[in-house]
Amino acid sequence: MKNINLSLKKISLPILFLGFLVTSCEKYLDQDPQDSVTEAVYFDTPEQFENAANYLYTRFTFDNGDEASDLSGNYTTPDYGQGLMAPTDADHTNITDDVWDDNYGRLRAPNQLIEKAVDFLGDQSEISTSIGTAYFFRAWHHFILLKRFGGVPIVTNSLDVTSEEVYAPRNSRYEVIYQILTDLDEAIAKLPTANNVEQGKLTTEAAMAYKARILLYEATWDKYVGETTDGDGVTAGAGSARPTGYPSVEEMLTEAKQLALNVINNGNFELWDQRATACGDDHLFYLYNLEEGSNPAGLTKVDNKEFIIQAVYDFSLRNLNRNNSHAKPVTPSRKMMDMYLCTDGLPVQYSSVFEGYDEMTSEFQNRDLRLKSFVYEPLKEYWGRGLSIDGGGAQYGTDFADAGTGFDYRYVPQLQSISGGRNIGYQGRKFVSEQIDRDGNSASPNWPVLRLAEVMLIYAEATVELGGGNISDTDLNISINKIRARAGVAPLTNALIAPYSDLTMLGEIRRERAIELDGENFRFNDLMRWGIAEEELNKNVCLTYITGTEYETAENPKSLGNTIYNASGFPLGLTSGEQSTSSYAGIATTKAGALLLDVSGNRNWNISRYLYSIPNNEIELNTNLLQNPGW
Repeated sequence: MKNINLSLKKISLPILFLGFLVTSCEKYLDQDPQDSVTEAVYFDTPEQFENAANYLYTRFTFDNGDEASDLSGNYTTPDYGQGLMAPTDADHTNITDDVWDDNYGRLRAPNQLIEKAVDFLGDQSEISTSIGTAYFFRAWHHFILLKRFGGVPIVTNSLDVTSEEVYAPRNSRYEVIYQILTDLDEAIAKLPTANNVEQGKLTTEAAMAYKARILLYEATWDKYVGETTDGDGVTAGAGSARPTGYPSVEEMLTEAKQLALNVINNGNFELWDQRATACGDDHLFYLYNLEEGSNPAGLTKVDNKEFIIQAVYDFSLRNLNRNNSHAKPVTPSRKMMDMYLCTDGLPVQYSSVFEGYDEMTSEFQNRDLRLKSFVYEPLKEYWGRGLSIDGGGAQYGTDFADAGTGFDYRYVPQLQSISGGRNIGYQGRKFVSEQIDRDGNSASPNWPVLRLAEVMLIYAEATVELGGGNISDTDLNISINKIRARAGVAPLTNALIAPYSDLTMLGEIRRERAIELDGENFRFNDLMRWGIAEEELNKNVCLTYITGTEYETAENPKSLGNTIYNASGFPLGLTSGEQSTSSYAGIATTKAGALLLDVSGNRNWNISRYLYSIPNNEIELNTNLLQNPGW
């Protein structure tokens, strides 16, 4: 089968060297060339097992590569949100799929390590960490496959052409989840604790946090989506067979909550909160581009205790090789802008401190610090490349101790016209760097695969689900109120939302998740596991308001010869009436006068889009693979 790499996975020394910065250069350079090392010799010593396990860390990459772009009803790129999934043939099914190919190919390495550990003649404790790492990554690849396709063939052996698994039918999603949870239990038992490893390596706590993520995901999928995407396993899909001992929704939520609490109370991780440093209110912006010289407080990756699992990059040794200023920032929609809370803890439609939309900067006032950290504020000066406002005379670092290390002028975003294309009124800045030597494809921040803030969100969501929509203020203080505090937002309490009939604890916790994990590849999966993707993704996608005096202020840069709003760039025009509110977070209605980027008539999300189609070429190779329902 094309989907499974049957050859021995060779380990390239350059890739090994670049892939993780956890062992000395000499240690790698002393290894024999991998193409001359036999399989038997390679797994002969604890060091060789460690090298094989270290190679698996190359699977942690920027964006993680397991989803389409994190663009949903909150964002402005329409393709995936419209229900279009490429590459497709005339019937809209996948011809081939890199996620299928890559993850099945990559399963061979962890499977092989686990198999070879059985034959190891030394003390098993000497290779325990390596074995735990392999179990983690076996779970990792199966979960990526499950999120995309539902039930898939489980592969727990390093295969050859005679292996039965090569032509096996699909396992049900419940069998896959059961295998994933079993593997993670092995990883939890075998990996070291966080206080005994170098930054960037997997730990017991990392495996616990990852298991909590999966338990919450599958518990809510089971609760809100159920078996509707499974198929009967006879004519379509993978069926709904559940293995003996498969946990109930309540059991999964209970374990997710407990695992999350264990990690929160562990003491080895802490939320990033650098408001008291020179980073000030922009401290969350600097978390996501953290490198030496990237911020006015001189903070480095060593100061980041929030990332529990991370893809490790280095400017010299493992460069990201992409321009985050162009490739990563996500432009928020009207809905996303209104999801950000005001400083009193209330949404815009109820807050007494919200300043409205009359001027370009009004909606940024008295708001969540994450809004200002992740979205450029109109007319505000930023360090970076753009339209210079001072002739290039100012140096990044003038007010910093390390002067002159960054960009050589300030610029004001949004002086360009709102004219369509990329110029649509808002600009995202999460993951963007201000450093002058990171302007090209050279940014090297670590990618947050899983961080403490997510664990706190898992705790809160699992708790409110177990409570039938209720959660105590004490549980909120353990979890998301810590996240809100560093964002300058008042705590969420039962008393705060009691006067508003359309605000619920479940909705507010889901709102927090959308805001905190913005741009980190969760949104589509969240909407699907909550069973509301069709409702949310089939709405109009709107942008900034073009009404009142918003573009007629004294600061309006028409004095620079620019026309701010060019209607010809927006053929769909403006909204003429109120748009419907969100069903789960009390999002304010979109009033008349908002730019329309996409209309509901162009959007065709339905239950079949909760899963991708099985690639046609794989079905041709293995006729036991049945296509997902609706494809």
